Amino acid sequence: MFVLPKKVFLFVLLMCMIFVEVTCFASSRGNCRINQFHYEVVKSEGQQDVLRIEIGLNKNDAEYDVQINDKNHRQLILNLKKTKIGEVRPDITLDGKLGRYMTLRQQDESDMQVKIIAAKDIEKQNYKVYTLPEDAKTQKPFRIVIEINTSAVKADGAVSGVSGEVIVLDPGHGGSDSGAVGPNGIMEKDVTLAVAKKVKRILEASGARVVMTREDDRDVYGTDATDRQELQARVDVGARTPDMKIFVSIHANSFSNPQAHGTATYYYPKNDYDALLAQDIQHSVIEKIGLLDRGTPEANFYVMKHSNVPAVLVEMAFISNYNEESLLVSENFQNNIAVGICKGIGKFFTDTGI
Repeated sequence: MFVLPKKVFLFVLLMCMIFVEVTCFASSRGNCRINQFHYEVVKSEGQQDVLRIEIGLNKNDAEYDVQINDKNHRQLILNLKKTKIGEVRPDITLDGKLGRYMTLRQQDESDMQVKIIAAKDIEKQNYKVYTLPEDAKTQKPFRIVIEINTSAVKADGAVSGVSGEVIVLDPGHGGSDSGAVGPNGIMEKDVTLAVAKKVKRILEASGARVVMTREDDRDVYGTDATDRQELQARVDVGARTPDMKIFVSIHANSFSNPQAHGTATYYYPKNDYDALLAQDIQHSVIEKIGLLDRGTPEANFYVMKHSNVPAVLVEMAFISNYNEESLLVSENFQNNIAVGICKGIGKFFTDTGI
């Protein structure tokens, strides 16, 4: 039997210990691990409910990026580099009111993806992501924190008079049609959709049923449509909606003179209800946002003329005006317009009883 000399044995043992230590050190500099998870619903400064998710990691050098899923705006995706799932469940049920559930999936040997499915669409301005350092006192590790606020309006957003009513909202333009473009490149199709989504949320929270002619950036009829085909496709959405009571189209105005400014609500006089709907919405919006009141002019706009219910077209502000363009992309301004439109709709139903 061959026996190593004592000095050789000790040298080999020392080298093995160094190898193990170096291997462990290299491993510690490799993949992060998710080893803790916590969520709760907290109140924002504006007293809105916010879903707060903490993802705990064993190291503080995690590389990550966050994005809304382009194909499903209720999904927020957190991509983590060199990270693996530790001792946490891969499928987690959330509160149900703001968030539905969360999944953790290994994408390959080193990268993983966390997918958060919210109860409503998420917008860029309605979530934030930041990190918190390790806290030895509370035994909390380094954390990536995600806060999601899917309620885009203030607590006073709910309106009366709309419960049980069926309303069609038409965000102007979309897809291949940008609509008017402001001096800073803001496109009408984007702000009309953003405001329409906020109007929809308020109305639905107030008990109404809402159908939108488009819920994303697309042509309603399809590509290569004529103007008439596209506009008729929007009217057809309303015609296919059982028990539709009103049709509201949302736009931003534009004019060659960049000084033009203010808000107007247009109607086509099919009957007295069209004018009354325009007046109620115009009054409530002006009361809420305080821009120049350009009144409720009559107009021969296709979607109003061909809708078989009271229909109006709201020109929120002039996107061609530098100041009003900046307002149109403001979260607070959009919220106020949305609340104003909804209150006007509620007043219309209360006034008419239809």
